[in-house]
Amino acid sequence: MPEVSTDHLDEQQVQLLAEMCILIDENDNKIGADTKKNCHLNENIDKGLLHRAFSVFLFNTENKLLLQQRSSAKITFPDCFTNTCCSHPLSRPLELEENNAIGVRRAAQRRLKAELGIPMEQVTPEEIQYLTRIHYKAKSDGIWGEHEIDYILFVQKDVMLNPDPNEIQSHCYVTQKELKQLLDKASRDEVKITPWFKLIAETFLFKWWDNLHNLNKFIDHQKIHRM
Repeated sequence: MPEVSTDHLDEQQVQLLAEMCILIDENDNKIGADTKKNCHLNENIDKGLLHRAFSVFLFNTENKLLLQQRSSAKITFPDCFTNTCCSHPLSRPLELEENNAIGVRRAAQRRLKAELGIPMEQVTPEEIQYLTRIHYKAKSDGIWGEHEIDYILFVQKDVMLNPDPNEIQSHCYVTQKELKQLLDKASRDEVKITPWFKLIAETFLFKWWDNLHNLNKFIDHQKIHRM
C-alpha cells in the first residue's frame, strides 16, 4: 500500500483513518478488512479496492430531510452538503453481522451519535429501514476518493441534535422544493454536494420521499444499483 503523508490534515480526522473498514467484492461479499486510510486512497481504488458503507436519510415528522454540510476538516469531500449521515460499518463482530443488514444499521446508529449527537436510544437499529444498495466511485482530489457499496437507510423520527463541529459545519431540515433549489445551486457551482448524494437525489430520492409511509414496495435487497 502507498505511503501518503497526513501531517497537514486534521488530527482528529487522521485518527479515524486507522479504523478498519470491511473489504468486499463487487457483489458485496466480505473478503477482508483494511484501514479507512487505505480504502480511501485513489491509488488503491484504481486497483479495485472496494468497501462497505451506508447513507442515512433521516426525516422529521413534517417529512423534512435532515441535511448536513461536512466540515472543512473532513479528508474526503470537505465543505460539501450531503444527506443526514454517511459512513462505514467497521470490521468488528456486531457490525459485520449481515442478517437484514443489522451490522450496517448498528453502525448507522453509532455514527448518528458521533456526528450529529443523536442519543443512541432515540434511533435504534430496529427503527432504521434498509432499502437497497448502490455501488459508486468518486475522486475527492488527486489523493483521496470513495469506492463503496452503499446501503441506503431511511429513518423518520423527531430527534435531538448536538452536532460535532469537527464532523459537521452546518445542518438544516429541507422540503423537497428546498432540496431542488440546493441541487440547482450545486449545478451552477454555487455550493458543493457529495457525489453519492447527487447520484441518489437524481435517481431515487424524490420517489422514495413521496412514499415515506409506504417504503416497503421499494425494498430491494437483491439488486446492487451500479451508478
